[in-house]
Amino acid sequence: MRKLFTLALSLIGCVLFYYTFQAVTDVFYNDWDLPAATEQSSNKPRVVLILNEVDHPFWGQVVNGAWKQAAVSEVSLEVSGSFSNDPDDFLRNIEIAIYSKVDGIIVQGNANEKFESLTKLKAASYGIPIITVAHDVPKEDSLRKTYVGSNQVKAGEQLARQLIHDMGSSGEVILMVGDTSDYVQQQRLEGIENYLASHSSITVNSQSVGNERQGEVITVSNLLNQYPHSKAFVAVNGTYTKELVDEIETRTNVEPYFIYTFDEEREASSLLKEEKIDGVVKQSPEAMGKRSVELMKNWIEKENVPLSIEGYYTETKLVKELTAE
Repeated sequence: MRKLFTLALSLIGCVLFYYTFQAVTDVFYNDWDLPAATEQSSNKPRVVLILNEVDHPFWGQVVNGAWKQAAVSEVSLEVSGSFSNDPDDFLRNIEIAIYSKVDGIIVQGNANEKFESLTKLKAASYGIPIITVAHDVPKEDSLRKTYVGSNQVKAGEQLARQLIHDMGSSGEVILMVGDTSDYVQQQRLEGIENYLASHSSITVNSQSVGNERQGEVITVSNLLNQYPHSKAFVAVNGTYTKELVDEIETRTNVEPYFIYTFDEEREASSLLKEEKIDGVVKQSPEAMGKRSVELMKNWIEKENVPLSIEGYYTETKLVKELTAE
């Protein structure tokens, strides 16, 4: 009787060991991928739109345009990005999209080595096409299929043309930039400086606000102290516009100055309404979102390809007055 009991316990132990071993094997040896685009019931191309600041009004319009076109083009669209303008989160989202084996990536361009590595090597090795939207990168550094957004050089020229019209053909102009390695700002500077160079009585000074120079952090306050006789300021990096206006108002009336910016500044519209700045380069973010999804669908479906490597430009205009948001 004892032998039968022992034998029964042994059999039960063997059965439990077998199922335990199977469970462990399933965990460690199954091919556990990140969410993949395989066998979707709808068979729609899976595209992800990745932005660095998804809660910004400008980028929100890009997203709205992309959603609208995704419905028309029958694309399964996902949007990811950072709410805190965190570059690490932004790059991590690109990696996740690549390893998820999506059919296409639409991404805000970012000129740094990690971005280049992800878009030039990893995405290419997975055969995932990339389109940059609104912010481009040098095409040779990313292997992107195309770019959709403003012609930033022409936008810079538009701004400079309006500045000369308003201010006249003489005076000192300060160009406020952020990260001087940023490709968008480089393009805008090219357009502004090229146009202003044709006016010999214009003095142009480009200043990298917020970056260290000779051991000192250049701030808006430093800038106003350094160039007290400047007549005009251009926020090539739009995020410095409100700070500039606030600093001027602590010292004097903002009205005598000529101040121009781009619409990535969150408060550009309200500053223009209040007549605290003189002009804003308005872009077409919703059109960028629509066109980028349309072109990605074309590429995936092999329709109307190859795409233009130079890009597809959307409208920009210099706005002097706003009566409504």
